[in-house]
Amino acid sequence: MRKMFIHRTLSLLIPAVFFVLTSGKAQNKDLYLKSKDNLNKITLSLTEDGKLSYKVTRRDKTIILDSPLGLNLENNDFTSGLSVVNVSPIEEKREKYELKVANNKVADHFFKTKSITFKNKQGALITIDLIAGEEGVAFRYKFAEKEEKTRVVKNEITGFHIDQNAKGWLQPYNKAGDYTPGYEDFYVNVKSGDPISGARNVSVGWCMPALFNVNDTKNWVLIAESGAEGVFPGCHLQPDSNGGMYKIAFAEKDEKFTLPLPDTNAYPESNLPWTMPWRVILIGDKAGDILLSTLITDLAPASKVEDTSWIVPGKAAWSWWSHPDDFTPEMYKKFTDVSASFGFRYTLFDAGWEKANKEGKIIDHALSKGVQPLVWGYSAEYFNPEKRKKRFKELADMGVKGVKIDFWCSDRQEVMSTLQSVFEDAAKEHLLVNLHGTTVPRGWHRTWPNFVTAEAILGTESYFYEPRFPEMAAQQNTVLPFTRNVAGPADYTPFALTFRKYTRLNTAVHELAMAMIYTSGIIHFADSEEVFNSLPNELKDLFKEMPATWDKTEYVIAEPGKEIVLSRKKDNLSYIIGINGTNSVSPISIDLAKYGKGFSKFRVISEGADPLMEFKISNYPITSKWQYNLAPKGGFIIQFIK
Repeated sequence: MRKMFIHRTLSLLIPAVFFVLTSGKAQNKDLYLKSKDNLNKITLSLTEDGKLSYKVTRRDKTIILDSPLGLNLENNDFTSGLSVVNVSPIEEKREKYELKVANNKVADHFFKTKSITFKNKQGALITIDLIAGEEGVAFRYKFAEKEEKTRVVKNEITGFHIDQNAKGWLQPYNKAGDYTPGYEDFYVNVKSGDPISGARNVSVGWCMPALFNVNDTKNWVLIAESGAEGVFPGCHLQPDSNGGMYKIAFAEKDEKFTLPLPDTNAYPESNLPWTMPWRVILIGDKAGDILLSTLITDLAPASKVEDTSWIVPGKAAWSWWSHPDDFTPEMYKKFTDVSASFGFRYTLFDAGWEKANKEGKIIDHALSKGVQPLVWGYSAEYFNPEKRKKRFKELADMGVKGVKIDFWCSDRQEVMSTLQSVFEDAAKEHLLVNLHGTTVPRGWHRTWPNFVTAEAILGTESYFYEPRFPEMAAQQNTVLPFTRNVAGPADYTPFALTFRKYTRLNTAVHELAMAMIYTSGIIHFADSEEVFNSLPNELKDLFKEMPATWDKTEYVIAEPGKEIVLSRKKDNLSYIIGINGTNSVSPISIDLAKYGKGFSKFRVISEGADPLMEFKISNYPITSKWQYNLAPKGGFIIQFIK
C-alpha cells in the first residue's frame, strides 16, 4: 500500500513540476534581441517569482552581467510578480539623418526592435522596448494605455552590472550646491565597484555617460541616456555600486539652485501614456568605436525644426576669459573686431552685455562688422513660458543670433522639460542655444539642431578655480572625447595660453589642438587680442579656415587617459590632430599616404622653443610613414596642403 501511495503521489506531482518548468521556459522564450550583424545581443529573463533581469553580450561574450529591471510606482509595483503578456514581432528600422554638429555629418544605421509587455500581480501592464544595432543596445520602459491620473515612480531598480575586474572612467555626480550639479568634475580612473574618490565637491553618485573597459579589456562600453524630453528627470548612477552593480538614481529634490522650483520630491511623474528615456549601452571593440558612435542620437527623436538652413556652426571670440572684470562697450567691441579680422561668424557677449549695449550699442557694432552676436542670459529668467517667448523675440529683433543660458545646476524633471521648451521657443525666433552650468546633453542636438553646444564639462575656466586642473587637464582631455563629447557637443572654450591663477602645464599646441579634438557647434576661443595677433601667419590662417563641425572623422589612436589622434575632414580641408595625456614622451607612427590622398605635402604644427607659449611650423612632402615623438602633455596638428 505504501509503494502504491508513493507511486500515485509522484504521478500527480511530475506533471505539475513539468508544467512549472515548461511555463518558466515559456516566460523566457523569445525575450532577447540580436543586432542585424548578430554581434550584439540583449537578453531578458524572468525568475519564478516574476523578477525581471537582463544581460548584454557581444560575440557571445558578456558585456553587462545579469542586472535588474523594473519600476516601483507609488501605487503599483513592477519589480516582482511579473508575467509575459505579449512579445511583438521583430522589426527592422533605419535611422539615416544629418547632424549640424558632428564627428561625421551623416549617420546611417540599421536596427532591430522588439517590444515585450508584462503584467504585474494587480493586472497592470508595462512594456519594455528593446533595440539592438551594430553600435550597441538599448531599452526603455513604457506605459502604453491612456490614463488621466498622474503616475509617480518612487524607484527604478535598473542596474548595469560590470565585472569587478573591469576598469573605467567615471565622473562623480556632485550634490546640490552653489553651482552644482553641473557635470564639471574630473573623470576618475576606477575599478568597477570602487567608492567615489577624487571629487571636486561632495558627491551623491556617478554621472552618465560612464565608460568601462570590459570582457578582459577586449571591449569598451559606455552607459548613457538618450531622450529625457521633459517626461523624466535626468538620471545618474547610485554611489554604492554593490560589487559592480551601478543602479539608476533620480535627481535630488534640493537641486533647485535659484530656479523657481517647488520644494517637493523630485520623483518622475506623468499621466499615461508615458514613454521613458532610453537606457543606452554603447559597445565597441576599440575605444575609438565609442568616440565615433551615434547611438545616442540614433535613439533621440528626429529633428523638429523643418528648415535648418539658418543654423550654421562657426567660431566666436569671447572676452571673459582674458578680461573677466571688464564689461565696457570698448572691450566687447574689441573682441567683435577680433572675430571680424579672423572671419569668425560670431562674437559672444557674456554677463554685463546689456548695460554695455545701452551705453555703446555693441550689437549694432557687431552687425556693422558682419559678425553675428551671441548673448549671455540667466536660467531663472527663462522658466516662465510667456516671459521666455517675449525675451527671445526681443533678442531676435535686436539682431541677436543666439543665447548662452547659464546656471541651471539641476537634473530635475521640471528643468528637463524647460530645456526642451527653450530649444523650441528659440528655434521659432531662429536663435541658437548654448547651455552652461547645465546637465549633460542626451542626443538633443538631433531633435533640436539649434542646440549647438553646452558646457557640462570641466573646461579651461578651471585655470581660475581648480588647483589640480593644470596637472590633470591633459589626461582629462584624452578621456572626455570618449565620454562627455559622445553625449553631445561640448563647449570647452579652448586655446587658453595666458597664464591664470593656476599655471598651465599643457603645451601651447596641445591647447590649440583641443579646438579640433572636441566637437562643438560654436568654438568659443579663450584668450586675448594680443595673443591672437602675436601668432605666426600660418596659425592665423588655421584659425580662419578651421571648421566648427566635420564631414568625416576617423580615429588613428584612441587610448582614453593616454593619447588620442584623429583624422578630420571638412569639404576640401583635411587634418590629423593629436594630444598626449601623459607626462611621458609617446612615440607614434602614422601612414600619411592613407590620410593624405590628393595632397602633395603637409604642414606640422608642434612645440616651439618655449613649449608652453611657442609653436614650430614645418612643411614636408607626403610620406608613407611619419614618425613623431609626442611631447609630455603635448600635441600636434597636421594640415594637408594641395
